[in-house]
Amino acid sequence: MWTAPIWTASDAARATGGGTGGDWRAGRVVIDSRAVGEGDLFVALKGPNHDGHRFVADALGRGAAACMVAEGVAGERLLVVGDTLEGLTLLGRAGRARAKARVVGVTGSVGKTTTKEALRRVLGGFGAVHAGLASHNNHWGVPLTLANLPPDANFAVVEMGMNRAGEIEALTDMARPHVAQVTMVAPAHLAFFEGVEAIARAKAEIFEGLVPGGGAVVNLDAPHAGLLIGAAGRRAGRTVTYGAAEDADLRLTGLDAGPDGSTVDALAFGRPLRFALGLPGRHGAVNALGVLAVVAALGLDIDAAAERLAGLEAGAGRGARRLLPVDGGTALLLDESYNANPASMAAALDTLGRLPGRRIAALGDMLELGHTSPALHEGLLPAVLASGAGLVFTAGPMMRHLHDALSGSRRGAHAPDAAALAPLVRAALRPGDAVLVKGSLGSAMRKVVDALEG
Repeated sequence: MWTAPIWTASDAARATGGGTGGDWRAGRVVIDSRAVGEGDLFVALKGPNHDGHRFVADALGRGAAACMVAEGVAGERLLVVGDTLEGLTLLGRAGRARAKARVVGVTGSVGKTTTKEALRRVLGGFGAVHAGLASHNNHWGVPLTLANLPPDANFAVVEMGMNRAGEIEALTDMARPHVAQVTMVAPAHLAFFEGVEAIARAKAEIFEGLVPGGGAVVNLDAPHAGLLIGAAGRRAGRTVTYGAAEDADLRLTGLDAGPDGSTVDALAFGRPLRFALGLPGRHGAVNALGVLAVVAALGLDIDAAAERLAGLEAGAGRGARRLLPVDGGTALLLDESYNANPASMAAALDTLGRLPGRRIAALGDMLELGHTSPALHEGLLPAVLASGAGLVFTAGPMMRHLHDALSGSRRGAHAPDAAALAPLVRAALRPGDAVLVKGSLGSAMRKVVDALEG
């Protein structure tokens, strides 16, 4: 698919200002020595708890074409720079500058990675697509994505995340998207922000990096959507909106949501549009409309894009569904263990409420919510009740507030952490149950998933 190699020794040295010898060629840039394969360029990043320079010899032994280092003497298989993170950033900027791809930047409090993967699938119907792996969306993930951008790709999808104001601005300046999207604004990272409006302003920074005349995509259901529209209008040549709001360009009008997928009814710029979606839940349908809004902003065929959404599947930890063996039959696992904030928690509970059988929720702490955390955890109670969950298990000091708000037979066990909760959830499962597992990454609810699958 791609023109190889991605980087030659001379190109990489020119991009980074580094020194190297030999005439090596690299087909991929990696920062994890364990993932190094034949012909890769390994970047030895140095952080407070690790130093990639310790693994240079191992990377070379695994077949790396070369290693970017900040110490040593330039040799045939070393690219020596002043600082490897800055070297990776410069490599990413150079990769973006030479690419012919139309770049889509995606940010938001929830739905970033799901949207990125959906765009990878949908845009694949129009040309060759490059997108980052996993959630590579921070100060090293974005330059890594751009450093791996093949010069002949038709599209690139760049996910951008943040914890503090100013971080998206730096990332969008690097990516310079042709289309920039904000999926949703929600009370996440409140330990670093005064409120949701401040989060919206930080997310709106993505529009500052738009190429002249580029397109903006905004979820009209998001809090402070007007702020986002205003920020987009200062830079974008066109703004496309989506959501359930009455005046959205792509508006959700109906949803037939089953356990394994949905049929979505919408109005696309005033005309009816119906399509099958391989994701359950209302939030999946809204995310899908966001993908089609990006397609519209790129000037591509919405109907052709919608046809490709039928085969879309949720990723691990982001809504993936799997059958679990239990005594006498099976139960259905809804794995949302990768991350959580109040908005994504409510969306996952809504999806649980659409599943058949007895519904069980196993919920871990939502992190980085600051002084509002106790109230936001207790405030999940209406969403829990609306889901019809018959049994709710909780883990962590903050989820204790939700546990205490529950009453009657709905109140399951509470545990100090996910590891202690896991066997309790496993023991409660019966054939025909549907169980949701969700929490912030730091709450380690993946341990509950592992116990259920084991």
